[in-house]
Amino acid sequence: MLFPLFGTGVIVRRTDVIDAPRIEQIERGRIKTRFFRKTTWALRSGYIFGILGLIYLLRVPLLIGVAESWIVRENIEKADAIMLLGGGIQTRTFEAARLYHQGYAPRVMVADVKLEPTDGLGVTVPQVELMKQVLLKNGVPPEAITIVGNQVSSTHEEALALRDWVRVSGGHKFIIPTELFHTRRVSWFFQKTLKGTGAEIRVQALDPLKYTSSNWWQREEGLEDFQKEVIKSVYYFFRY
Repeated sequence: MLFPLFGTGVIVRRTDVIDAPRIEQIERGRIKTRFFRKTTWALRSGYIFGILGLIYLLRVPLLIGVAESWIVRENIEKADAIMLLGGGIQTRTFEAARLYHQGYAPRVMVADVKLEPTDGLGVTVPQVELMKQVLLKNGVPPEAITIVGNQVSSTHEEALALRDWVRVSGGHKFIIPTELFHTRRVSWFFQKTLKGTGAEIRVQALDPLKYTSSNWWQREEGLEDFQKEVIKSVYYFFRY
């Protein structure tokens, strides 16, 4: 806007004065900016809630898919022996007996699990003895049961025990029954440990007593087992 300079007849431009149309234009711009920001926020919020809603609706198949992608399920075939790992007495030992009676293998190998302090006092029964008793009660003859390893306390040591037995006996095929989430670590680590021996393993995925792959996230035991196996698998990957 132009203004005459008092007493000089000189006309100067006032840059600090904005005319009404200009003010209106700026105000409209501000309104548009606020509207755009609110609209963008609303759209983003809608997308986020929509995605969360979709995940909630599809949570069951998604969580089942997560479990199944972790679980190793293999078709078992006749083998030289069934390897019975420590733990899982309520599931693994019964499955080992069933596989034996169905003719999948003529021998059940039982890991010599490390004694607990109370075992040494005679207060509790050593785990290896419990596994043997379950097998015997389920009709597996004593001559078909072989103890392997020496006071093993981990999947790592059990794999080494099997490798040592393979080198002595010359066995080639083994079935390892174990719980759902344990299958991945067992399959990977046993194959890695037995590499170069000519031996191979097949894991038999077992449902634990309190959950399956279709409801594991609804049970505390399922959540704990999944988390533990993920952590242990990462540890084994970097440790061994």
